[in-house]
Amino acid sequence: MNKSRAFLPQTSLFWKKLGPGLITGAADDDPSGIATYSQAGAGFGYAMLWTAFLTFPLMVGIQMVSARIGRVTGHGLAANIRLHYSPVLLYVLVGLLLIANTINIAADIGAMAAALKLLIGGPAHWYAIAFAMVSLVLQIVIPFPRYAPILKILTLSLFAYVVTVFVVNVPWSEVFYRTIMPTISFKADYVMAVVAVLGTTISPYLFFWQASQEVEELRATEGDAPLRERPEQAHSHLQRIKIDTYIGMGFSNLIAFFIILTAAVTLHAYGITDIQTSAQAAEALRPLAGEFAFLLFTAGIIGTGLLAVPVLAGSAAYAIAESFDWRIGLGRKPREARGFYMILIVATLLGVALNFTSIDPIKALFWSAVINGVIAVPIMVVIMLMAAKPDVMGQFVITPGLRITGWLATAVMAFAVFAMAVTWLI
Repeated sequence: MNKSRAFLPQTSLFWKKLGPGLITGAADDDPSGIATYSQAGAGFGYAMLWTAFLTFPLMVGIQMVSARIGRVTGHGLAANIRLHYSPVLLYVLVGLLLIANTINIAADIGAMAAALKLLIGGPAHWYAIAFAMVSLVLQIVIPFPRYAPILKILTLSLFAYVVTVFVVNVPWSEVFYRTIMPTISFKADYVMAVVAVLGTTISPYLFFWQASQEVEELRATEGDAPLRERPEQAHSHLQRIKIDTYIGMGFSNLIAFFIILTAAVTLHAYGITDIQTSAQAAEALRPLAGEFAFLLFTAGIIGTGLLAVPVLAGSAAYAIAESFDWRIGLGRKPREARGFYMILIVATLLGVALNFTSIDPIKALFWSAVINGVIAVPIMVVIMLMAAKPDVMGQFVITPGLRITGWLATAVMAFAVFAMAVTWLI
């Protein structure tokens, strides 16, 4: 009994230490990501499972560097780019981020609405408006210290995809073998699928969000300051960032693996190889894996969407507000950071509006993943250069290990984009 009582406070303390990294990793598995992973599994079966193991160390490296920049400098990525690089570079990168995020918001809100329609029927367009309003109210009305725990709780919705795998028949020995010995192809459709997985997994909005959330937590915690000003706080915070990021990115890639596996063992195995949306994947599961698997998969879409939309809109708001040196932060009241909240509102409403146009959401989702993959490369280059500059990081320039991992992630993304371009030209 004493052991169980001691265990609960320790678990609670550990849960409190998790924050930006966990939320960032979970937000990566948004409805758009679910559609991309489902398409990868449906189209290529087990031949795509290896990508989850490739992206894990790459995500850890670049996200940890982003988080360290925020905690060390007390500024988000866009603010640091504004302070140390050309305004033209800043506006181009942030403009592309806004375009990609808005399209992503549209795809996610549309997927959530379609998922709810599958569950209860009714008009999907009205559901899209309702989800957008809920998201905005949570971000604008609830103070950040109380809002952050809500986002953490929403990460638990991703366990729906772990449970889903265990309610279908999985040949685990074959899965293990095909994961460590994958069949890799250089055909155009396979390369495009790999680029889409990389683009939806290693996404620029995640870099901006985690860095800015470190700044938010710094401002929300009495006695905390940027590590350049309070180096004595470095050990505990850098260790927390490391644990938080490893767990968050591990969680993200674990869920991606299970989504690909679910689609491979059900859809691909039954000859369904063309899945374009997360709701379509959920509907296709119903006759193959049963009602319970369908319900889990569909509920997960809604839960992850409620987590991801604020992250997408928030990262765009942080980036643009920091670019113009406006007051920023979900920890501030709307009247204290009008420009920041206006961008957040506009990005969300534009996302809703795209669902009422003739724009093909499937093509929009595809191009969002492609744009994310393409613009990730220059942003990652700038992040790595900043993290190694004493002018930016002071004594906390990144370690050789992080430098290698971060540049490796950048090189892999650059190679993937190059390979995609070559397949288009051939």
